[in-house]
Amino acid sequence: MTQHASSFKPSLSLLDATMLVAGSMIGSGIFIVSADITRNTGSAGWLMLTWIITGFMTIIAALSYGELSGMYPKAGGQYVYLKEAYNPLTAFLYGWSFFAVIQTATIAAVGVAFAKFAAYLVPALSEDHIVLQAGNFKIAAAQLVSIVVIVFLTWLNTRGVKTGKTLQTFFTLTKLVSIFGLIIFGFLATNSGVLKSNWTNAFTLQKMAPDGSLSSYTTIVALGAIASAMVGSIFSSDSWHNVAFIAGEVKNPKRNIGLSLFLGTLIVTLIYLLTNIMYTAVLPLQQIAAADKDRVAVSAAQVIFAQYGTMIMALLIMVSTFGCNNGLIMAGARVYHTMASDGLFFKKAGNLNQQAVPGFALWIQCAFACGWSLSGKYGDLLDMISFVVVVFYMLTIAGIFILRKKQPAAERPYKAFGYPVLPVIYIIMGLAFCLLLIAYKPTYTWPGLLITLSGIPIYYFAIHAKKKAASALPVL
Repeated sequence: MTQHASSFKPSLSLLDATMLVAGSMIGSGIFIVSADITRNTGSAGWLMLTWIITGFMTIIAALSYGELSGMYPKAGGQYVYLKEAYNPLTAFLYGWSFFAVIQTATIAAVGVAFAKFAAYLVPALSEDHIVLQAGNFKIAAAQLVSIVVIVFLTWLNTRGVKTGKTLQTFFTLTKLVSIFGLIIFGFLATNSGVLKSNWTNAFTLQKMAPDGSLSSYTTIVALGAIASAMVGSIFSSDSWHNVAFIAGEVKNPKRNIGLSLFLGTLIVTLIYLLTNIMYTAVLPLQQIAAADKDRVAVSAAQVIFAQYGTMIMALLIMVSTFGCNNGLIMAGARVYHTMASDGLFFKKAGNLNQQAVPGFALWIQCAFACGWSLSGKYGDLLDMISFVVVVFYMLTIAGIFILRKKQPAAERPYKAFGYPVLPVIYIIMGLAFCLLLIAYKPTYTWPGLLITLSGIPIYYFAIHAKKKAASALPVL
């Protein structure tokens, strides 16, 4: 008879938690999205400002989440915070969006990114190598590799949190050392002529075509261009809050969750800024904007390391994406476990296996992520979901104000740094970002909203089923 654990086991140290934050944030985005940002902003200064604004918002959010994690040091993270501040429906809509696309499609996209760069070493794994076709439906080798990676990492995480944390810490430390190495060698290979050219008139905001031609924006349209540019940087900086989902497995969570959020987001923000400065030191802006398939890091590595550049970058990004996906898979299942405990998800997802991890929740997440890998549509959805992600961040940070009124006597081991000024600044910046996307990039907004709102009938169906099950129980 299989035995099940009754509760999570705290086994993650501050280092483990910080590595989960950093490792979940750094996937493939930093190596790719600077091309699109450059096309939208047309200057080195605005390329950097886009990353600075995003980093500032991310650190503010992390500092604000520290208060919430100290109040509710248990599995579920943002889902729990929204439920406590607002109501179960708001929390469910977040959890539904998280399961339907935010986490599962991200896992799929990171898995396919791993396969794409593995194809530099083994060409047969390329996304251009079609292994199965039925009409318009095609399955590429890269999609199959993504599925294998997702299944393998899911299986590892069902073996217990110690297995997942060891893998996460090792791959994140390897990733950080490798990226710092790339940055250092990049600065050593600085082309003074390129650097000077890129940083002349560096703060003129304009649109850059792939051929390098520039066109001016009107003032209002320029704001929309900044919001569009930030879609990539926000995607690359997301998943920093994953550590809050596994709070029940972190030692001294009231201290270590908030501290790991701050340390992890600060480390990653600094890495992102240094990496982009390095790009502008070795590549002309036109080459950044026109990088093949947006692979800016590969173009930079070819300049820095000559004929070995492609292979070195492929290995680095494979390490980066592998570790990133491990963190996403480990953390995401804890949200579904908490939802199931509330009667709002598959009942089995609320059980822990004999290794004290939510095994069924891990496998249902795996199945959905593999489905996204086969669909080939995850990339479009990830662009479109940035709007919803920021909306839920704003709601969660606004929840700090609500909870200080609703629960003034609640224990707060850590209070949000800069309250109320910094949380208000985040909400204002987030609101501006969302409104600009609605106005100038509506295709980035309505699909994500539809996915979120589709959770409303599902919520009421789950509530009805829960009440029906309760009424069927015999009265003692």
